[in-house]
Amino acid sequence: MGTEFLSIKDPVEVKKIIENLPIKKRTENVPVKDAYLNVLAEDVYSEINLPPFNRASMDGYAVIAEDTFTASEENPIKLRLIESVKAGSVPEKRLEKGKCIEVATGAPMPPEATGLVMIEFTEKKDDEIYIYKAAPIGQYIAQEGSDIKKGEIVLSKGKLLTSDKIGVLSAIGLKQVKVYSKPKIAIISTGNELIDQGEKLEYGKIYDINSETISNSVKSCGCQPIKAGITKDNYNDLSNKLKEYMDMDLIITSGGTSAGTGDVLRQVLDDMGEVLVHGIAVKPGKPSIIGKIGDTIVFGLPGYPVSAFVVFHVFFTSFLRKMAAIPSKQKNNILNLKISRRYHSSKGREQYVLVEIEDDQAHPIMKDSGAIKALADADGYFKISKNMEIIDEGSIIKVKTF
Repeated sequence: MGTEFLSIKDPVEVKKIIENLPIKKRTENVPVKDAYLNVLAEDVYSEINLPPFNRASMDGYAVIAEDTFTASEENPIKLRLIESVKAGSVPEKRLEKGKCIEVATGAPMPPEATGLVMIEFTEKKDDEIYIYKAAPIGQYIAQEGSDIKKGEIVLSKGKLLTSDKIGVLSAIGLKQVKVYSKPKIAIISTGNELIDQGEKLEYGKIYDINSETISNSVKSCGCQPIKAGITKDNYNDLSNKLKEYMDMDLIITSGGTSAGTGDVLRQVLDDMGEVLVHGIAVKPGKPSIIGKIGDTIVFGLPGYPVSAFVVFHVFFTSFLRKMAAIPSKQKNNILNLKISRRYHSSKGREQYVLVEIEDDQAHPIMKDSGAIKALADADGYFKISKNMEIIDEGSIIKVKTF
């Protein structure tokens, strides 16, 4: 294919291409205890009433409400205590007029009870209880099914199972739940200069950064990263590595995308499948690639960690979240901030600038795509349109936080 990029595409066109890529969703049954941050693949109906019985909402005394209607501080009503019921126990005696049963919060109410007097408005003298405040009918009694009724939908298909939702599933006694399987994403780093963390750093070598940053970014999108390791920047090694992970839902590589001698991924995709995009009119991230090998989608990120990180977040996060069936609610992660200094842009390409947020200002990080410290300092980024050259100090910019 030579050494030039395919026709460089506008970012809007690239996003449309990504949006129209095919997605295959699988489902599986998982134990509720293991369902955290999975997405429901079907509606969940309750098979029980909740609460499953009339339950005391306060510590106090179960009464026949009419017995207390005339009670006051000056003229308390006296009732005979016949039983005490703790949470987890069941009333054994029948409640009748002139009598009361002590109940703890969460304990079943006697079926005859029509009201509950809080313990704060009573006084106990031997087996007699003095009531100093009337109990309205139904007061402090959580009726059976008042929260959730048997047969009611408690969680709808597509809900992300956060800790609170897991609590709901636990409350109705569900043991397993049907969820969308987390897409498996292979992460491949290419480069003859790369070594794994822990290895001896020899002259001319650098540690692999992208495997970690991209894997964790993939995880944050609801997908399961599969670290495929480092491969040499040559045709045979890369093509063999891709073949090894063809059973994945998607493959993400970094490095090997630039035009010229390092243009390995494009050559492999040309021979094994097809290239949909090679080159995006953005900075950083121009030499990004999107392709397919059979049914497997391949995203090729630049090798520079900053470029790879920015391109992933700008172009690919929404697609991965869609693959994982994550609800598409927009996060409140856009801040309107003043830029702390004048910034000159590269006209002709849409640009994404990393910023550090401090004192309610956005401070552009003036480092190139190969500067790892930029990732450590960055709190987010802002976009500059391709026709803008200068942003003056103090201008309001929209910062998308990480």
